[in-house]
Amino acid sequence: MPPDQVRLGRKRAVPSCPNPLFLRWLTELRDHAKEKGLKTQYVYQKAINSLKKYPLPLKNGKEAKILQNFGDGICKILDERLQKHCHENGSNALIHLATLCNESNMAEPGVSNGHKKRPQKEVLKKNTTKKKREYVPQKRSGGYAVLLTLYRHAQMPGSKGFMFRNELQTEAQALCDKSFTVPDLGSKYTAWSSVSTLIQKDLLVKTHSPARYLLTDDGLALAEKLHSEERVIDKGPVEDKSEEESSGDGADVVDLTLEEEEDDKGVKESCPSKSTERFITALSVNPAKNLTSDSDASGRSQTLEMGRRAMSWHLLPGSYEIVLCVDFIETTGGSSAHKQELVKELQRNGVTFDIRKLNVGDFLWVAREKVTPVPGQLRPPVGKELVLDHIIERKRMDDLCGSIIDGRFREQKFRLKRCGLRKPIYLVEECGSAAAHLSLPESTLQQAIVNTQVVDGFFVKRVQDVKESTAYLTIMTRYLQKLYQNCKLFCRSRELEGYGEYEMAQTENLSCSLMSFTEFNHGSIKNKCQTVREVFARQLMQISGVSGDKAAAILELYGTVSSLLKAYVQCSSETEKEKLLSSIKYGKLKRNLGPALSRTIYQLYCTRAPLS
Repeated sequence: MPPDQVRLGRKRAVPSCPNPLFLRWLTELRDHAKEKGLKTQYVYQKAINSLKKYPLPLKNGKEAKILQNFGDGICKILDERLQKHCHENGSNALIHLATLCNESNMAEPGVSNGHKKRPQKEVLKKNTTKKKREYVPQKRSGGYAVLLTLYRHAQMPGSKGFMFRNELQTEAQALCDKSFTVPDLGSKYTAWSSVSTLIQKDLLVKTHSPARYLLTDDGLALAEKLHSEERVIDKGPVEDKSEEESSGDGADVVDLTLEEEEDDKGVKESCPSKSTERFITALSVNPAKNLTSDSDASGRSQTLEMGRRAMSWHLLPGSYEIVLCVDFIETTGGSSAHKQELVKELQRNGVTFDIRKLNVGDFLWVAREKVTPVPGQLRPPVGKELVLDHIIERKRMDDLCGSIIDGRFREQKFRLKRCGLRKPIYLVEECGSAAAHLSLPESTLQQAIVNTQVVDGFFVKRVQDVKESTAYLTIMTRYLQKLYQNCKLFCRSRELEGYGEYEMAQTENLSCSLMSFTEFNHGSIKNKCQTVREVFARQLMQISGVSGDKAAAILELYGTVSSLLKAYVQCSSETEKEKLLSSIKYGKLKRNLGPALSRTIYQLYCTRAPLS
């Protein structure tokens, strides 16, 4: 056949394993053991499976020892057969694909030996490059809902490109069958657990603190594919389109009366419809300038846009119930009989309560949406929850003594002030004569209680035992149920505090503007990532005499350690440095910080030698 002539016909089948000689020998050994009924046939079969998965050629049997199920015995047998093979076919005989295509009886019938051999690298490449299965989350799963929500958010005009955890969970819940916050019975996983899978698959990126979530290029492509598939499914059969849809001019007309009618009827949607999205987008765009050119103003409008979305859902009167939330630490561990008495008393008083993990405080109340079971579903949908502004920290006298000694007392008060709830309460249980046998004098404990009320501004309630604590919780629950029975509750976001327009909208009815429970509990995590400002505040509060109010007053002028050190550098004398903080006003009475404390802070941060 002339060399330039192209050969037509079927190509020879390429072996799937780059070591067909070893594979043939192991197959013979397996078949021989199988004929004799030996159990070694299973050992050879495992070795065959491992060899088929290995994509590279092996020079001898000793190299095969790196494979699974290849022991010294099998490797020795392969080396003996290889030595015999080389003795019969010459020392230069090859044992891999290029020369064994014909020897291993894998050639197609009717193909001559003069057929051009396929290069070894090309065959290996073809065998080893298997198409990786693309990850596609199941419909209505957590990953599916997160991808779609982030994609739709990114398509909105003026989108900031990322979403915070709380708003992502709120908007994605309508697209998911499982809850993003409450695990199923017998499981510790929620729909939010799938976010780690999306991050591992390089579909999602998590940055900053508080966490921000945004799609990667691969995630954007997959989310776009899911979005297009859902549109095709939702679209159904082709129907007559209205003039607005068929015009194609891109002008969206928002019917504001439709939104008002829906509000009056009590229509509640955790994920806004398309008309609602257009309405929210219209609010964030300046009609005079269309889009703001200044980057700061653009960022501000995006943040306010997020606030409007957070405020877009609410709970109407009669659509929610007031529920007491009890921290699980108050019902487990320690004196179990004493803690179970609290639960029994609440049940006896007919109080609706829920035991859950609270990252700050021991008791609080939530307005939980009433939901009805959906036909065909095992569990009812998860209702939205807003946290009321009352939170209780319960302290027995012995616990109060221990918390003062180990420093938890000041830290807990600081975290209660920062949790975002406006009415913290300290519930102090007297231990009677037991208080006289504690590590600290009773006068010290009483002074700490008074400071909590007078200096820190907490409401302190004294009770004698668990029954009185339960009675107080019962009365508070019924009081709050009556207080909020005719109120329309709105959701607010702590991430937008400080924006004038947002604050103005919130202060119209402060008692009815509440945080969602998810945002509250996540923002109160004790060991979460902290900002430089928060770390500086914790450092200051470790100094004897620096309370939360004093630390807050210092932070108003010097938000970081760096800014404080720069202020010290600008001082002209040592005396001026020591008195730099003495005139700072703190607390309700606006007292001066004082020269002694100012000098202590200066020595702590500016003394290079060891402190005496």
